[in-house]
Amino acid sequence: MATKILIINGPNLNLLGEREENHYGKTTFEDLKKDCHAYAKNKGIELIFKQTNIEGEIVSLIQESNKKFDGLIINAAGYTHTSVAIRDALVIFKKPSIELHISNIYKREEFRHKSMISDVVTGIICGLGTKGYILAINAMNELLKNGNR
Repeated sequence: MATKILIINGPNLNLLGEREENHYGKTTFEDLKKDCHAYAKNKGIELIFKQTNIEGEIVSLIQESNKKFDGLIINAAGYTHTSVAIRDALVIFKKPSIELHISNIYKREEFRHKSMISDVVTGIICGLGTKGYILAINAMNELLKNGNR
């Protein structure tokens, strides 16, 4: 049975390739999605890639993923710094989870230095551009193979 991983993308990530290139690069959301699916397929991983601008939808995706997925990767975007609801949903998710950011949130505005979710996820990847997604998929695959949580 293939490993099943969900990647959740928060607000404004659908605008990759159109927004601040100095933070997010030139890769479009669709190109990122294609790259992730191709990488996962090559590794025998079933990958679902979601994006929403709505906080409650992110909470629902996390809640539903507990029964459907082996692991979760989340780029909560702006909600990283504000959402207790997303944090609470991640606490309930009892499987490996990775917090992911394209930019280095610690080299940006001060309000971005605080993550509401860092202390409830298994690991964090930030500041490595869109290639961080491939690293997160690979890291999640290794976590699941090795039984790490």
